[in-house]
Amino acid sequence: MWDFSTDPEFQAKLDWMDTFVREEVEPLDLLFPSGGAPYDVSDSAARAILRPLQAQVKERGLWACHLGSELGGQGYGQLKLALMNEILGRSYWAPTVFGTAAPDTGNAEILAMFGTEEQKARYLHPLLDGEIVSAYSMTEPHAGADPKEFTCRAYQDGDGWIIDGEKWFTSNARYAEFIIVMAVTDPYARPHERLSMFVVPADTPGIEIKRNVATMAERDDLDEGIHAYIRYDHVRVPADALLGGPGEGFRVAQARLGGGRVHHAMRTVGQCRRAFDMMCERALSRRTQGERLADKQAVQAFIADSWIELQQYRLLVLNTAWTIDTQPHGAARTQIAMCKVAMAKVYHDIVQRALHLHGSLGTTHETPLAGMWMSVPALALADGPTEVHRTTIAKQMLRRYQPAEGLFPTEHIPPRLAAARERYASILEEHGVEERVR
Repeated sequence: MWDFSTDPEFQAKLDWMDTFVREEVEPLDLLFPSGGAPYDVSDSAARAILRPLQAQVKERGLWACHLGSELGGQGYGQLKLALMNEILGRSYWAPTVFGTAAPDTGNAEILAMFGTEEQKARYLHPLLDGEIVSAYSMTEPHAGADPKEFTCRAYQDGDGWIIDGEKWFTSNARYAEFIIVMAVTDPYARPHERLSMFVVPADTPGIEIKRNVATMAERDDLDEGIHAYIRYDHVRVPADALLGGPGEGFRVAQARLGGGRVHHAMRTVGQCRRAFDMMCERALSRRTQGERLADKQAVQAFIADSWIELQQYRLLVLNTAWTIDTQPHGAARTQIAMCKVAMAKVYHDIVQRALHLHGSLGTTHETPLAGMWMSVPALALADGPTEVHRTTIAKQMLRRYQPAEGLFPTEHIPPRLAAARERYASILEEHGVEERVR
């Protein structure tokens, strides 16, 4: 049966997390606001603050809860993770504090499933302990995230592999200890069997970061970019660098990206709630034309529409998480795509209203709203453009239907009315209402 309650023991954990993130973690966002700051393990000041916070999380049994107990986590299902990520979504640093930062989470799962024991010792365990960070190198400058258009090649050479080509937007490569690279190993195979995945040490000769690209929220002149444009110039890796079998890169990637997409959605709920909280506080605090903003009908509409949209989106995310937990693998594919499509629009609309109510202050970097606003376009593109996921949803929905038989639609009234008259003819005649329905 349906149940929208949370058991008291887990609710107590959520309550602790909420207070902890607001009071202890959000200050890190202010002290170290750079997009790459949570991944820069060389920043001694940031790490000196971070490590005690991570220790508290571990003591509470809330570290890397998406992982099984064999990897130091709690093995929580997606529904519990959704409730946790709503809270973590408030802060850019929070995922690092709780051992759930992307792309490290997905990369850890790949290594746990496909890595050798040596790779697990060298990379997985330090990654799980928060001692190193990693990068995921998939998209390409001419192809974006479309694997059918990838040209970065990997070919066997002696007892190893050579990787040759370019990759675009490899986040955090400048800080990474290793990079997981997707490359074409059989260009003549079927689209989903052309690609393979490799674990590559970041210091391997031939890896050239052409530049670290700054997004609209960062500055090139201050070297704030964290998304690397990389050239792999005949990069040699051993045979065991291959993760999974040849041609299995797409399968491995999908296993990784599905969880990442829904976790983005979960954290976006938290960001939307933070913007909504700011909107309501502003409405009650600011006066104009002799009354509070909260007394203006237009502002009331802003608040009502935002709350409705946020609750609708939150229920979609929670239902998706529930489906992942309780239904066969793949059953939530359409719902994950729905979360991805709705995510950027809900975030855009709520942040835009909150920013508008803050007036000129909302356009400055003196509140979190400007940073939220600048992240909207990236959110619509992360893990695949919104348009691609809309197509997925439409195709999945259409598979449930059949074309109408004959010239008119199934809901065409004249034949349905005739069938209803025929079915109940005797009763209609007995009660003298036959003519009434002609």
